[in-house]
Amino acid sequence: MSPQIPEPEFNFRDELAPGSHWSYLLRRGSQLRLVDVAGGANVGMLLYNPLDKLERYNAPDTLKCQHTFRLTRGHCLYSDMGRIFCSVIEDDLGWHDTVCGNLSERRLQAQYTVRSYQQALNGWTVSGEQALRVEMAKHGLGERDLAANVNFFSKVVADAEGVLRYVTGHSHAGASVVLRFEMDTLVLLHTCPHPLNPVSEYPDTPVTLDISRAAPVAFDDVCLNACEENRRGFDNNQRYHQWGEA
Repeated sequence: MSPQIPEPEFNFRDELAPGSHWSYLLRRGSQLRLVDVAGGANVGMLLYNPLDKLERYNAPDTLKCQHTFRLTRGHCLYSDMGRIFCSVIEDDLGWHDTVCGNLSERRLQAQYTVRSYQQALNGWTVSGEQALRVEMAKHGLGERDLAANVNFFSKVVADAEGVLRYVTGHSHAGASVVLRFEMDTLVLLHTCPHPLNPVSEYPDTPVTLDISRAAPVAFDDVCLNACEENRRGFDNNQRYHQWGEA
């Protein structure tokens, strides 16, 4: 009788310098931990279905179905097909922005000293817009596929007139957020500044990421039970995985 060899525990860790971009196919049942190393980081993220990239993260549906303006523990990130890409299962901050988009090339040039890679190597300055375009091109995606993104570690509030204000000092050194992936997901992210960050010096804010296996979803899971819409989202995922529902 052949001996049973336990499946090795998968774990991957990396550190992304400021102005970096990254992409990876994260499988259903994996989790991604993001850590703000020094405080003041921003991680812009987009999500796509690797089998049909027309299905991507939908910010309006994510917010309206959970009756929220922010993301935190217990919230799910929805696709435009009513399925759940991932769930926020741990969060040190209680607020992550998903309405303000990316730092544009025009804003980068107006606000910061622009340094190319040839001039500054890893000390270069990159816009979130350009960073995502580079990663998108690696996977056959173009400008028309650029959707509204999440900005992890950033907080933006609205005043009585609806004017948005970036909250300086929101994320502290060591703050983390953990995403559990409920379906295979193509993840694109960058560590470029938030578009409303008022500082004049390009932020020096590295981020670490850890990928590992997640615990199975339990009956009392905080994301599953946060609202009825989340239960429907998990049901949609189950049908998709069992029957390949379009």
